[in-house]
Formats: sequence, C-alpha cells, structure tokens
Amino acid sequence: MHARLTELFAQHFGAPPVEIGELRADGSDRKLFRLTAGDGRTAIGVENSDQDENAAFIGFSRHFRAASLPVPEIYAEDRGAGVYLEEDLGDTTLFEMLQKERGAAPEVPAAIAAIYVQSVRLLARMQIQAGPGLDYRLCYPHSDFDRRSMSWDLNYFKYYFLKLAHIPFHEQKLENDFDALCGFLLQAPADFFLYRDFQSRNIMVRDGQPWFIDYQGGRHGALPYDLASLLLDAKANLPFDFRDQLKAQYLEAASALTRIDRASFEEFYRGFSLIRLLQAMGAYGYRGFYERKTHFLQSVPYAIRNLERLLQDGGLPVALPALTEALQRIVASTRLREIAPVSAGLGVRIESFSYQQGYPVDASGHGGGFVFDCRALPNPGREARFAGLTGRDPEVVTWLQQYVEVGQFLDRIRGLLEPTLENYQKRHFTHLAVAFGCTGGRHRSVYCAEALAQSLRGRPGITVEGHHRETDRWPAPADTPSQGT
Repeated sequence: MHARLTELFAQHFGAPPVEIGELRADGSDRKLFRLTAGDGRTAIGVENSDQDENAAFIGFSRHFRAASLPVPEIYAEDRGAGVYLEEDLGDTTLFEMLQKERGAAPEVPAAIAAIYVQSVRLLARMQIQAGPGLDYRLCYPHSDFDRRSMSWDLNYFKYYFLKLAHIPFHEQKLENDFDALCGFLLQAPADFFLYRDFQSRNIMVRDGQPWFIDYQGGRHGALPYDLASLLLDAKANLPFDFRDQLKAQYLEAASALTRIDRASFEEFYRGFSLIRLLQAMGAYGYRGFYERKTHFLQSVPYAIRNLERLLQDGGLPVALPALTEALQRIVASTRLREIAPVSAGLGVRIESFSYQQGYPVDASGHGGGFVFDCRALPNPGREARFAGLTGRDPEVVTWLQQYVEVGQFLDRIRGLLEPTLENYQKRHFTHLAVAFGCTGGRHRSVYCAEALAQSLRGRPGITVEGHHRETDRWPAPADTPSQGT
C-alpha cells in the first residue's frame, strides 16, 4: 500500500516523497504515515481496510471543510485500495500542549485556556450550523446515538469495567437502571451532529489554533454529549471552575445559533456526562484489564474523580439506585484509586452550615469527612451590628481574631487534618469533605471555613472549593442576633 500512497502524493505534489515515516495511531487499527517531499512539504497518509470508516472520515472532512471549520483537507484518495492522503496538522495535540505547559500546576495556562475556549465555540458551530446538509448515510458504525448505541456503551461499562474490576452489582436491577437512563436521555433534542469523541487528544494545535480530527464516528445526537466528552477528559484533569467557564462559553455560542433552554440543557448535561463517563471507563477496562495495556488504567483514578463530582453536584438526573450503588462502590475503592501511579489531585470541599438546618450531605460516595462544631467559640451573632454581615466581612473577621481561643481552635483542626491530607494524597484519594457548623451558619462557621480554605490554597496537589450553605438565605430573620449564630 505504500506504493499507492506514494503515487497519490506524487499526483498531488508533483513529485514523490523522499521520506515516509510511520506515526503512532492510539486506539485505532489505522496505519498513519508522514510523507515528506524534497522541498519540505508534508502530508499524512492513511492505510485502513475499513471502507466504511474511511468513507465517513473523508465525507465528513469535505463537508466541514466547505463550512470553513478547522478540519484537515483531503488531498487524494483511493477507496478501493483503502488509502487516502490528508493535510498534515503537525504533531501537537491539545492534550500534549496542556501537559507540557501546565506541568504539575492545577491551573490551565492562559494560552491553553484560550484554545479550549475556541474549541468549544467551534464545536457549537460544527454541531448546529454545519450539521444540516451532512450526509448521515456515511455515519459509521451507526447513524444515530439512539437507544441501541446507548445500550452498547452501558453494557461495555458493565462487562469490561464492573465485571473485570470485580465491582458487585445486581444484574437485572442494573439493566432496569440502564433502561431508565436511556429513556431519560432520549428525551433530549437530538437533531444535531454528535462528534462522539470530542476530547483533547483529537484536537490538534497548529499556529496557536485548534484543528479537529477523528470525527468519523459522528452521528445524529444531542448537544451536551460532546461538551461532556471534552470537559470530562480524564487525564486532562481540568479544574472544575474552568469546566464551568467553558460550559458558559459553549452555551453562549450555541445560543446564538439555536434556541437553548438552559435549565433543560443542564439536566441533560448531567445525564450525558454520566453515560460518557461510563463509556470511557468501559474503554479503560477493555484496554487495561482485558488487553493488558496497563497505561489505559492510568485514567481510572481521574475517572473516579469525575464520578465523585457528578454524584456531588446534584446527583444523577433520574433515580438509578442500582447504578448509584455500583458507582459509590467504585468511588470508595482504594484498590481502583491506587491502580496506577497518578496525581489526580486532592479536592477539599470546605462548607459552612447551620445546625438548625441539619447536617450537610456529602453525595460524593464517601459518606464521610470531618464536621467541626464552632458553637463553643465567641459569638458575633449576639451583637446587632453584625446581623447583616457574615464571617467573610472584615468587621466580623477582626472581631473573631481578637480571641485567642478562635486561633487555637483552628490550629488544632489543622493538626488533626494533616495526617489525613498526607494519607489521602499518598493513596490517590481525590475528595475530602470538611464542614464547620454553628447555630445560624453565618458567622463563626463561615469564618472558620474561610480561614481553613486560605491555609490550604496553594498547597501542592490540593485544590480547595468552598461553599457556605446558609448565606444564600439573606435577609436574616429579625430575631437572628438574639439567637446567636
């Protein structure tokens, strides 16, 4: 087949290549080559016996290229020989650039963040604006992300992750939950182009601009799936606040092209996030447990962190008791967290709350964490001048800091947490909940939560997220100062 690629190259560039070098094709049976002309011009040659996959990629590429989207130009093809020649976009993927530029820091560098923003906004165009007119008969291997496609993904997770990772589950009850999840997802508007594998390894970066590849598995589908694919990209390990920013950018771009019901989108986003996570975990299990390609298992701890977050942020979109139980077992598994030497980072969620409103709920799957009672500390809530303030306001902070016992209380808590923080990081745990409670949840608990968060921020391998449960409930009742805080 090299001979045919050489002929195609010569026909396009006017001279045969002087060099042909093989490239790595992760997770694919295709063979990729870089062909170089004597004057330095290059092209990528592809050899692939799967005619349907070739037809999908070539047809989609030409359609999206005509729509001025950043995809490679198809220079030449020989469908019968199973070869084609495409534009060379270089060697740098967004994932590789992120890893190189970020290093061990949790934050995404500004230049990389800008490429992510461009990517999600271009994704909206590809899905909505460029979707009409696409020949969906080319879709490979299926034309719609329908119940059958969803069931394939869910069973992929069941057989290649749950079973091979030895996570117990009730077969029939799990199948019932799979049916319920599919039923929910099928309610989402689905007359859009679904990229299917929109992740940082399929975004090339050339001259600071994103270029898309590997969309040959595209089909009709709902908008949230592709966004979830990028934001939940396991080893990219994007900070959660940055994911929220990207989602906002995507929704702004998509809303300019079609009507978006934001509340409905958020509900479906959680559901498609779940099925995308399960599909990815099935792939890690198949490649890692079954095929013994152990580097795929490095993604498992990152996927667990994403599961934790999904369970924590409002839970699953519909009642899925058997699946939830299985997911919580995954989240609680030290063995799966330590399956590969990774540094997913420890996220510490620090919360303030009112005992009058009940204990906070940790929905991450751990079912635990630390809860500290601040009610023995001096109480600014008894003074009327602080009634409209919280433990974040300078006046309250100054008032509390004058008391030695407040500082001693926090010092003891830091000493108590230290062994846990070290142990969790060593065991690749990714979530720790710490809560501070007082009577009203507005002064002492808020101050202590903020003080602990400040002392942990900037610590290597730890990201801090704060939440003050009760301070969204202002204005306070008139008798709050006399009740204390």
